Amino acid sequence: MAEILVSPGVLANENDQSFVTQQPVTLGAALIGPTVKGPVEDPVLVTTFSDYTSRFGTSLQSGSGTYTPLTTLAAQNYFANGGTSLTVARAVPSASLWTFATASVGTYISHSFNGGAVLTSSVVNPGETGFGSIAYYTASVTIESLDKGIEFNNSGSLLANDALSTGSVDNIRWEVATNNTSSGLFSLVIRRGDDTDVNKVVLETFPNLSLDETQPNYISAVIGDQTRNYNATENYIEISGSHPNNSRYIRIKTVNRPTYNFLDNAGNARPQFTQSIPSLRSGSYAGAFAGGIGSNFQNQGIAAVGATNYYDAINASNTQGLVGKDYNNMISLLANQDDFSFNAIATPGIYYDDYSSQVTTIINNTQVRGDNLFILDLVAWGSTITNTVTQAANLNTSYAATYWPWVRIRDAFANKNVWVPASTMIPGVYAYNDSVSEPWFAPAGINRGGLATVITAERKVSSTNRDTLYEGNINPIATFPGTGVVVYGQKTLQRRASALDRVNVRRLLIALKSYISQIALGLVFDQNTIATRNNFLAAVNPYLESVQQRQGLYAFKVVMDSSNNTPDVIDRNQLIGQIYLQPTKTAEFIYLDFNILPTGATFPS
Repeated sequence: MAEILVSPGVLANENDQSFVTQQPVTLGAALIGPTVKGPVEDPVLVTTFSDYTSRFGTSLQSGSGTYTPLTTLAAQNYFANGGTSLTVARAVPSASLWTFATASVGTYISHSFNGGAVLTSSVVNPGETGFGSIAYYTASVTIESLDKGIEFNNSGSLLANDALSTGSVDNIRWEVATNNTSSGLFSLVIRRGDDTDVNKVVLETFPNLSLDETQPNYISAVIGDQTRNYNATENYIEISGSHPNNSRYIRIKTVNRPTYNFLDNAGNARPQFTQSIPSLRSGSYAGAFAGGIGSNFQNQGIAAVGATNYYDAINASNTQGLVGKDYNNMISLLANQDDFSFNAIATPGIYYDDYSSQVTTIINNTQVRGDNLFILDLVAWGSTITNTVTQAANLNTSYAATYWPWVRIRDAFANKNVWVPASTMIPGVYAYNDSVSEPWFAPAGINRGGLATVITAERKVSSTNRDTLYEGNINPIATFPGTGVVVYGQKTLQRRASALDRVNVRRLLIALKSYISQIALGLVFDQNTIATRNNFLAAVNPYLESVQQRQGLYAFKVVMDSSNNTPDVIDRNQLIGQIYLQPTKTAEFIYLDFNILPTGATFPS
């Protein structure tokens, strides 16, 4: 009950208005395409390019040279321009045929090769060999690669300092670095495949591991034992295992005969368990992983996919070793809005002219999600303006934007200049735009649309060419003397003229819907009362005011009251809010009148 004053006096009330306004969740971009290594058909969120390369690699060796997947070049450009997070979905050929690699880590490692991928381990048969009156116990641990499609590299020989003759930056190897039979603890180190015992490159270290399942440092609990597989039938990632994976490279597949209660009640090691502690040694060449795309692996541990087409050689039948259907699973999976959040998506390597099925599916998914923009390519390298405009005429959506022509950049990993489609570079343009301004600013023009790392465009589009492209809803990549290569358009593929035929307005709506939907989600199952509506308004109005102050809106109005939440609406368990927006427009057409006046004339005020 509210306090009141009956006789003269002072009543001090508290009104807490210091609640911190919830901030929008920062969303990044998404890429679908091939990579050198990494989780197969299991999207991963990375936050730096170093994070990306450690998981997905850089370049690969094929029969005719060194090549860098467009996914990697796009990720590099994205992070170099201020990108903060990137969802990477690795597409592969015939993923269902790929398996995980396994190896045993025990008290003795046999270097025999079994079944093409599994290494065996043995000491004594559990409980069968007696030493005095004690039956000694043998435990073993099988580790497995997180990278589906990796196989153990068991070819070649060991070189000086225990170097792998076939090791590479894209291999990994393991080492038991310390052990203690008194405590039952040991450490497991994951190393890069191209290191040596003298110059170790340690990727991960897991100290004080135990084979005692009753302890918190039990090896499976520390490293993780979950397996993740894409379920194509129901379109989700199927997870099995008890403990989340804390390693980026391995999981614990099995622990055979764990040492329950390694220590007795006096705190001493039980004698029958002490020989179950892994001995000090590395996995050597039999414990290295070789990773890559495809089923054939070179000695370097990177894929030889056969006759593959990269850069400007991409065509209808081969795009970086893949065909169109190889993208289908990840296109379907990233349609899941609950599991994957991003504000832009690109698929460098597939384009509408030859991959219309995949492009159309992504557009449909994007329209249903309503929270991101698809950056798409229309044609292969070497296409004409006429064909490019013809392809664009088949599309009509405000949730996609396209850019042309292709551009030439330096592939530092392959050490050569290469042609790439525009979608390789545009996510970086969006990232730069957002880092220096806001999503509702146009990611185009000299200030925010410069392509500083582009050497040259496929062709220099004239003013007439730019007019033709822009009328066809294609954003030209122009070249200006003294300025360089610049994104010179910001149209979506929507044909009908409206505010949403511009990229900056579509991205404004994506940002606003994303934030306001987050607020609304927190109200689901709350009481449908004035207090709940006021909580919504108290969060949304300040945010829209801040967008207005940051030049995103001319004006706005939010209505959530009894006028649109009538008794019959409330009885249907509905809460309705109406948001009216006037988005700011960009100055794309600037007219300057130069008026020549006679001497002595007065300038107009």
